Amino acid sequence: MTQQSYNVAVVGATGAVGEKMLETLDNKNFPIKELHLLSSKRSAGKEMEFKGETYVVQEATPESFEGIDIALFSAGGSVSKKLAPEAVKKGAVVVDNTSAYRMDPEVPLVVPEVNESDIQTHNGIIANPNCSTIQMVASLKPIQDEFGLSRVIVSTYQAVSGAGTEAVEELRTQSQAFLDGEDLHAELLPVSGDKHHYPIAFNALPQIDTFEDNDYTFEEMKMINETKKIMHDNEIKVSATCVRLPFFTSHAESVYVEVDKTDVTTDELKQVIGQADGVELEDDPANQVYPTPLASAGRSEVFVGRIRKDLDVENGYHLWVVSDNLLKGAAWNSVQIAESLIKNNWL
Repeated sequence: MTQQSYNVAVVGATGAVGEKMLETLDNKNFPIKELHLLSSKRSAGKEMEFKGETYVVQEATPESFEGIDIALFSAGGSVSKKLAPEAVKKGAVVVDNTSAYRMDPEVPLVVPEVNESDIQTHNGIIANPNCSTIQMVASLKPIQDEFGLSRVIVSTYQAVSGAGTEAVEELRTQSQAFLDGEDLHAELLPVSGDKHHYPIAFNALPQIDTFEDNDYTFEEMKMINETKKIMHDNEIKVSATCVRLPFFTSHAESVYVEVDKTDVTTDELKQVIGQADGVELEDDPANQVYPTPLASAGRSEVFVGRIRKDLDVENGYHLWVVSDNLLKGAAWNSVQIAESLIKNNWL
């Protein structure tokens, strides 16, 4: 029996996440009949390779989605707001990798290992969560299911690739300038459109995205609100501090949790986390085994280690969570959602 194939559009194909989406579609042998690569007018005309064929990137317009079954969006929130509804009108199901629809009550926000069944409630658009949220909830879901979960405090250590390819290049340039004893020029980070810019090379920036009225950044509020929505629990207490560090790929997180069940051992935590879908346990302190961003780059799993009990809070535990922000944090999670749409006949 011949496998059914689908017409797929990738919006934002020339960006860092768009390129990873194409790589992931190839690696996972996604059943594609026709592939349409779409971008802004500025990037239209660029040639890209996929499975040995050359594709010319087209400008994304409402007419681009005629005949498209699945549209993977990663071109910025304003583009998603404008074009995702147009894609749905043309009959496509949109998997959106921006923040445009994440907190819309009519749009499911999905990490397949955590809340796959939410996909079936879609009205044409499914939101891909924030990269730092995805890896955290993947590691927390087995804890919630087995022991209950009442509180989460997370500090992130996020790679520069999360800010785009221009930020990656700025890190390279600043690093070389620093080593050469030259002045460092900052034009992008922490936020390209904000008032001040600071060097990222050999530095740590405790600001990702703009500040809200409550002095949390938008990135921090994403993690707080998205976690509650994905895990179906508005009572979980969540707080976040998000920091950009000068490495290229994979976000790391120090996560403190408080569980409902008493007398949970770290071995029990390790067992349920190690058995979770999409999660790899790397936790052997005696032999210095724990996840690192460099080792996790290019891998689609979420890696968890340094699991230990808090010394003062009876039901408190600490975890170290690392994952490739461009793969599980973006491209792979989006493709997983698309695979789920097909597997469960939810298109």
